[in-house]
Order: sequence, then structure tokens, then C-alpha cells
Amino acid sequence: MSRPTTKADLLTTATTNYEKLNVLISELTQKELAISFDFSNDERKKEAHWKRDKNLRDILIHLYEWHQLLLNWVHSNQNSDHKPFIPEPYNWKTYGNMNVEFWKKHQSTSLEDAKNMLQHSHTKIMQLAETFSNEELFTKGVYKWVGTSTLGSYFVSVTASHYDWAMKKLKAHKKHCATL
Repeated sequence: MSRPTTKADLLTTATTNYEKLNVLISELTQKELAISFDFSNDERKKEAHWKRDKNLRDILIHLYEWHQLLLNWVHSNQNSDHKPFIPEPYNWKTYGNMNVEFWKKHQSTSLEDAKNMLQHSHTKIMQLAETFSNEELFTKGVYKWVGTSTLGSYFVSVTASHYDWAMKKLKAHKKHCATL
């Protein structure tokens, strides 16, 4: 499916991908849940996240924390407290370091808590998306604080696209586990 460019497509794709992610999670075996992620033998997996995330909890927490970024950013800016999407001291060039801090912050978070946190934040994100019109989400320049993009593109990135990312990672882990 192509990247959503309308509110209806955003809501549908985010919901569908979230449901697919949950089905994939529910199908993980005890073995797959117990084995730490290890993609070191695949030279195509060079991005930092392939080394950072070691288990399902790490992935769910990553998704949750990016939901929090969007929720906090939108609410702050709606209340005239102008803040960038990526909080200081980070920026788009250093957000990888922010992701590592998210990872560190949640090393004692349980898998069950991570699942509940993500479910709650997904619901909040979807409720927030519902409050905007199609034009507010997908027309450039509606909100000065969004910059040169659209608000909807941020919603797509932290939901549908990020859920795709998570599924890709879980499928790669399942494939790796099958070889053990």
C-alpha cells in the first residue's frame, strides 16, 4: 500500500498495520520471544536500530516513545508552546542518540507493560488524528509549527510506517530463529 495522503487512508492504514503487528506478535513462539535479536550476520542490516533493539519489548517501547513525541509536540504547539518535534538537545541529525536514550530508559520495563503502553498510546494517537480535518492533516502550511511538511505525514510516520518497520524487524527475527 502506498503512503497515505488523506485522513481516511491514514486512519485505515494505521489501524490495519497496527492490527497486523499485533497478529504477528501473537504468533511469536516462546522460543522466538526468548532469543535475543541478533542481525550481526546480515551485512544489509547496517542501521543502528538493528544492533540497538534486542527483543520485542525494545521495539514496542520505541513505537510508544515516538507516539509520545507526536502527542507532546501537537499538544504543546496547539497550546502556543512552540516546540520542535524532536526535543532538545536532539535534532534530526542526532535523533539516533535519542532513540538510544529511549532504549536505556525502558530496560526495566516489562514486556506486558510495553504492550499496554503501546496500546494506550496508539489509541491516543488515533483519537488525536480524528480531531483534525483532511485539510489540516494533509495541506502544507496549515500549521506554521509543522514547517514544510504536513501534519499528516508525522502521523503516518509514527503509526503506519513505524508499524511496517516493526513488522519487518520481527519477521527478520523469526527468520533468524528458524535457522537455529
